[in-house]
Amino acid sequence: MAKTRTGFLHRLARLLRHRWADGGLHQALPPELLERLGRRVSASERRHTGQIRICVEGGLPLSYLWRGASVRERAVTQFGKLRVWDTEHNNGVLIYLLLAEHAIEIVADRGLAHAVPAGTWRDMADHMAQAFREGRYEDGLTLALAEVSALLVEHFPAAPGQPGARSNELPDTPMVG
Repeated sequence: MAKTRTGFLHRLARLLRHRWADGGLHQALPPELLERLGRRVSASERRHTGQIRICVEGGLPLSYLWRGASVRERAVTQFGKLRVWDTEHNNGVLIYLLLAEHAIEIVADRGLAHAVPAGTWRDMADHMAQAFREGRYEDGLTLALAEVSALLVEHFPAAPGQPGARSNELPDTPMVG
């Protein structure tokens, strides 16, 4: 019974932390910051054929919390829901933040994931986490965008003389929910 009670208390604490974090979402990422990030994504995508999405959530949905789902599971779900997997060259990247757990996940589509070692993505997340611990969300996201952009330019550069000629497959504005 003690183990059941401990599990219940852990779930309850996680639930409360996630509901509380939803309220602070717009303080961490005000509308003007989201606009700047959208412009940076757009500028990045003129240099390569990839697509970058940023998704920030305060807390996980109740259904995820109830069944004890991981942050990675949610990031992969959002990768699909936001259609990052559905790009022409299979080179989309999702930068996912979950504020309630101070968690960062970077999900790359198979075209880029095969070319980039897993440790590179972990290093990017670590760089972002350092900035976030200091409350510098814009700096952390800008750094992540620059690092992801560099990989996309290296592996999927825009055709010479044709930057921005292709259509923008996904919205550039971060998804906040």
